Amino acid sequence: MDFDQLETFLEVARNMSFSRAAEKRFRTQPAISAQIRALEEEVGVKLIDRSGGKVALTAPGRAFLEYADKTLEARRAIIDTLAEMEQVPRGAIVVAANEGTCLHILPEVFAQFKKQYPTVSVKVKRSEHASILESILDNSVDFGVVSMPVHDRRLTTVLLHRDELVIITSPQHPLALLKSVLVADLARQPLLVPKHGRTRDTIERLFEDQKLRPTISMELDSSELMKRFVAADVGIGFIARSNVRQDVANGTLVELAVPGAAIRRDLGLVFRKDKALSRAALAFIDIAVKLKNPQAAAGFR
Repeated sequence: MDFDQLETFLEVARNMSFSRAAEKRFRTQPAISAQIRALEEEVGVKLIDRSGGKVALTAPGRAFLEYADKTLEARRAIIDTLAEMEQVPRGAIVVAANEGTCLHILPEVFAQFKKQYPTVSVKVKRSEHASILESILDNSVDFGVVSMPVHDRRLTTVLLHRDELVIITSPQHPLALLKSVLVADLARQPLLVPKHGRTRDTIERLFEDQKLRPTISMELDSSELMKRFVAADVGIGFIARSNVRQDVANGTLVELAVPGAAIRRDLGLVFRKDKALSRAALAFIDIAVKLKNPQAAAGFR
């Protein structure tokens, strides 16, 4: 039994899916299945029931889950404690964020952090708003970056980045000739939207406030896929301005304003109030805030 097997078991248990666990662990599904089989052979009991096409924990599996979680938490605590004794950030940190944030907001933060602390391992868990908050609360990540506001009183939020949602079209689209477009005009266009999340909620609220029903053409779970489809003139979309700055500069996409409907999207760095953050985690947050929101940096530490 090793820590990697325990991490895999926890991911399967959290998602009740071998395929989802494989995606989150960046492994193939057969590799995940092999690790679980090896673990079950070692402990001598069946931990996961895969009959009937569903994945469920057995009674021993539920008991094992508690010990596995405590074991991995103890391992992290040992590494962090030893690192604290040396007064140097070491060990590992786990950050959760969605695709757009990972690609367009955090790269320079990761680059600066690794430059200053090359011995600290950084793991990125790509997920969406609700799943990120769940991961923070269950301690499977150190902190996450999500759209604000966050209302859970168990969590602390530090403003990290201010952004705005804009309309994007292909250069060939009739709307591309305009500088701005009304919400009423948008309601008649085939719209590409996220499947879920804060951006989707914001879009729906925008149309509801004007008693309009949008023409939703496609629901996508990737901001990069949305950009590709919009560029191919499949429809138009809402997206954070920071996610398309380079595409607009390159002429691949056209950005349009919506008069009277400025849609803010503030991103916050979120962590548990009761969590004793490691020196490495504090160093990462400090770098992130200094780079992305210098005004708040002075008051953070």
